[in-house]
Amino acid sequence: MASQKPVAASAPSAGGSPFAYAPAPESRAVVDIAPSYGLFIDGEFTEATGGGVFKTLAPATEEVLSEVAQADAADVDRAVAAARRAFGTWSALPGAARAKYLFRIARIIQERARELAVLETLDNGKPIKETRDFDVPQAAAHFFYHAGWADKLAYAGYGPDPRPVGVAAQVIPWNFPLLMLAWKIAPALATGNTVVLKPAETTPLSALFFADVCRQAGLPRGVVNIVTGDGTTGAALVAHPDVDKVAFTGSTEVGKAIARQVAGTRKKVTLELGGKGANIVFDDAPVDQAVEGIVTGIFFNQGQVCCAGSRLLVQESVADELVEALKRRLGTLRLGNPLDKNTDIGAINSAQQLAKIRELTRTGEAEGAERWSPSCELPSAGYWFAPTLFTGVAQSHTIAQDEIFGPVLSVLTFRTPGEAVAKANNTPYGLSAGVWTEKGSRMLAVADRLRAGVVWANTFNKFDPTSPFGGYKESGYGREGGRHGLEAYLDV
Repeated sequence: MASQKPVAASAPSAGGSPFAYAPAPESRAVVDIAPSYGLFIDGEFTEATGGGVFKTLAPATEEVLSEVAQADAADVDRAVAAARRAFGTWSALPGAARAKYLFRIARIIQERARELAVLETLDNGKPIKETRDFDVPQAAAHFFYHAGWADKLAYAGYGPDPRPVGVAAQVIPWNFPLLMLAWKIAPALATGNTVVLKPAETTPLSALFFADVCRQAGLPRGVVNIVTGDGTTGAALVAHPDVDKVAFTGSTEVGKAIARQVAGTRKKVTLELGGKGANIVFDDAPVDQAVEGIVTGIFFNQGQVCCAGSRLLVQESVADELVEALKRRLGTLRLGNPLDKNTDIGAINSAQQLAKIRELTRTGEAEGAERWSPSCELPSAGYWFAPTLFTGVAQSHTIAQDEIFGPVLSVLTFRTPGEAVAKANNTPYGLSAGVWTEKGSRMLAVADRLRAGVVWANTFNKFDPTSPFGGYKESGYGREGGRHGLEAYLDV
């Protein structure tokens, strides 16, 4: 992989000479990947009951990284039983005692940050600078933050003695494997629940690494259990009769199926689903700053972000200027080896996701939108897609309505703030939005009318454990993070 060099979309020049970056690959030798992994149940790694296994690949090279156990319903039953046995003791611990474990986990994540960053990049395909500077530090921050809540739940606003729900079934996606794990497990443990977590089948390795972190932290047996597998494993976990709480992050289609499945049961549910975020740029916005925010909003993690700013709404009078500046900026993005510290655009997570992106972009062209990508060379092996933007997009176009979940930006225009809000809200989703303007009154007025769970002002994709995150409409319900996120794991 080290020989796979990042390629600038278009080589910048200085004094007439091409300006090139020397390769700066992070060593993959810092992390040991076992040839095979079992399930983590009741504090121990164990083989799947049926003996099933599947392979996890490096998206950038298609090499097999490891073989992982495929859990079936019997394995899920074992994991839930272990979590139920551990619940009585864990929930009875004083909050300060639970906090010590969470603090310990957070510190171990920090201590082993380099290993985790390399592992996440190998298994997911995202650039090392993102896993190193965002995913891993944010994961540690969530455990630190929720450790602080563990002995203060009486002051969270949910009554003087809030109680845990019980056993939490948690199903997480492949786009932020470690961070989504932290978003789910940290509040569950802080509030006294026990956990059975299923990572995505294409990115199981950081969750299995986390199992070792739990053992290193001395976490009591059965408090955290990890079952790997495909959608059938997740379905068995969600449907298990001894589960008290279901937390899911993933596609809207699967979220709807889960909602139907648990309807009429006693299970608490939170769903964080798809999005089609609008990034609104007014004519008084600083162009260069807005361009950086647009790039962060849609090309961070190759656009594989539920809250990505995948729809750019630009005021008509500045649209041409902004699009030209955006094209110049895209020409400097570097696509290639995710382990190289210079890389901006990594690999798409799977062949299946790449096929979906290709299909939707072909649809965009067929419906009349104008497609543009900077000139860049795609590696011959792995799953790759060049950063792409569409202009001439109408509200009725598929690419303006469907979540592409890739490095593809749709550009629309508006004339008035009212039109901007109407177009931004004209989507089945309601997860995120951004507003770019120098007028504070305009920013607040527009943000107040946007039906989105998170609205950023003059920035995009900024996250903090203290801030709740979640959506409206087909983007799901419930909140994760902050004081609000504790409610999902408390019997209130």
